[in-house]
Amino acid sequence: MESTSLISPTPALPIVLVLMVAGGAVVAAVGGLGLGWAVVRACARAVVQLGVVSLVIAWVVANGFAVAGFILLMYVFAVHTAARRIGTRWAAVPIAAGSAPVLALLIATGVVSLDGIVVIPVAGIVFGGCLIATSLAGRRAADELTTRHGEVEAAMALGFTPREARLEICRPAAAQALVPALDQTRTVGLVTLPGAFVGMLLGGAGPIEAGIVQLVVLVALLSAEALAVVLTVELAARGRLIRP
Repeated sequence: MESTSLISPTPALPIVLVLMVAGGAVVAAVGGLGLGWAVVRACARAVVQLGVVSLVIAWVVANGFAVAGFILLMYVFAVHTAARRIGTRWAAVPIAAGSAPVLALLIATGVVSLDGIVVIPVAGIVFGGCLIATSLAGRRAADELTTRHGEVEAAMALGFTPREARLEICRPAAAQALVPALDQTRTVGLVTLPGAFVGMLLGGAGPIEAGIVQLVVLVALLSAEALAVVLTVELAARGRLIRP
């Protein structure tokens, strides 16, 4: 089966990109979201970062010793981003706790190869999932503890420890951070065909092989994000989160 490409790099491509960026920015501004320029800046950063990362990954893959360093760098950036969202460097804990066991299991069993071209994207997907789960859970937990502070105090007055009182208030809200991963897993193949599946097909793999890869990715993500959310809730219960 011949390899093909999902996006055709025609001369119209940059024009289409500019039009989509402008459209998103205008809609965000006119709609009163206050994020018009944020859309432009985010897209501009994506262009620069993807360009640089593409070149770096090409070098890393050709130099096996650099793979571990690149994965560590991805983890550091994930922690930095999550820390900005939830206001504490403790974000490093749920991201590591969610990612490490899943990646270790996949690599130790040989399900995922140690080849850079394989392990780097898998690690990136898992880090990205844990980043989103940690950020969402942390913000929701912090918001809930702020708006329902009186209920926390009331629970403590009834004999709950501070940790127990905070858990009762923030855990249900923070648990909603797992909903996107649950929905993605439930609806795969029915509503969407995720990137790993499409990428494998375009790369020449058969549908069954692509399906297996996508299944591994989805299950790994759901497991890692569940761990990340639980640890983030625990941080909130112990008073480690500060609403930015």
